[in-house]
Amino acid sequence: MTLALAGSEAAARLDKSLAAGIAGLNPDSLLVKSEFLFDIAAFLKDEPGLNFNYLVHITAIDYCDYFELVYHLVSLKHNHSLVIKTRCTDRKTPTIPSVVSLWRGAELQEREIFDLMGINFEGHPNMKRIFLWEGFQGHPLRKDFTDGS
Repeated sequence: MTLALAGSEAAARLDKSLAAGIAGLNPDSLLVKSEFLFDIAAFLKDEPGLNFNYLVHITAIDYCDYFELVYHLVSLKHNHSLVIKTRCTDRKTPTIPSVVSLWRGAELQEREIFDLMGINFEGHPNMKRIFLWEGFQGHPLRKDFTDGS
């Protein structure tokens, strides 16, 4: 079983240049500004002592006013885990940086979120639908989705 790293502890270990990317701290997670997501994730992955080399999963939640993306990371070397959250307030063209270049396992997960929630991942190598056909209108897990009937 991994030990959860507190958001405040992870933030304290961040490089000073990334401190502006912290939007909030919770006992169980670290909330980062979306424009800093990739840089903070890269730091957490590559920094000795942290080494978050495994992305367990990514999920997205529609809170009506904004989308929240939740990343669960694990360091196999140090046996600790961390939850990173980021928000996207643009409902018309929501876009978040892709982390596929950091964790290859993010490729299908980001495509799933794109397909069902409509969130684009900037820099993703193959951003297209994975479950629904290309002509499908809308994104069925959004709170504002209607089936057209």
